[in-house]
Amino acid sequence: MIKNLQLLQILSAKALPVLSTILVLTLLACAAPAPDRMPTQVDTENLVEEYRIGVGDMVEVSVWRNPDLGATVPVRPDGQISVPLIGDVDAGGKTAEEVAEIIRKELEVYVKQPRVAVILTQLNSHEFLSRIRVTGAVRNPVTIPYRRGITVLDAVLEAGGLNEFASPDRARLVRKSGDEPGTYGISLGEILNKGDLTTNYELRPGDVITVPERTL
Repeated sequence: MIKNLQLLQILSAKALPVLSTILVLTLLACAAPAPDRMPTQVDTENLVEEYRIGVGDMVEVSVWRNPDLGATVPVRPDGQISVPLIGDVDAGGKTAEEVAEIIRKELEVYVKQPRVAVILTQLNSHEFLSRIRVTGAVRNPVTIPYRRGITVLDAVLEAGGLNEFASPDRARLVRKSGDEPGTYGISLGEILNKGDLTTNYELRPGDVITVPERTL
């Protein structure tokens, strides 16, 4: 029994420095600064601006606890919508939040602390503005819904191709928005007859392709 106690004392004495070292390292690890982590919050500063209401959009107006004051109405050509009790409200060019605030202020005359929500149910004006147009000396001038990857050649073919009066190498691409607005020459003759795709630009929403008639 005495020998066992002596052996235990010897082992404890040898293990103590090791345990002390482990304890110190653990405390240092806890005190050390945590490594950098990937941010979890999404950076929204560079996102596309809020959608602004346009002619033809459908707008749903709701007033909390006052369902009779709600309505789903189109944006008229003058940019206004008709709202129960307060009449016409200017919505064109504004965000849904801005229109809701206008309605809220107007309703304060009739309703105590109104809570107004405006929701866009159909973005018809956005769809119109994002279309691609092909005009001039083509067989069927058209407007085409934008789709990713569509090119000048795709759009011209959807317009039925050139008519007999076209001046193909005087065609133009008119771009009014985006990073590179301006007018660009299109060599449709080279594209159609020689397969030269140098000016077969990829299109963007709102682009207009115009093909002039040849001069006599």
